[in-house]
Amino acid sequence: MKYIYTPQGVCSMQMIFEIDNGIVKDLQIIGGCPGNTVGVSTLVKGKNIDEIIQMLKGIPCGSKGTSCPDQIAKALQEYKEKYKI
Repeated sequence: MKYIYTPQGVCSMQMIFEIDNGIVKDLQIIGGCPGNTVGVSTLVKGKNIDEIIQMLKGIPCGSKGTSCPDQIAKALQEYKEKYKI
């Protein structure tokens, strides 16, 4: 299932997830720091949603209070709540 999330408080503008049975099959991050967003996208592929949330939740970027990894965790938490997973 494709899930599109609009992050808040970071440089990236959109996160497009492909999720199947609670596993992130693909993640495209539009905008943001290319090296970091491609790296994080690669690292989450094939992982369980709960594992990703636990790994990335709360990571800051400077003084922003959030980060692209933190926004990925928020997106997946929102996905879980929306689809009752």
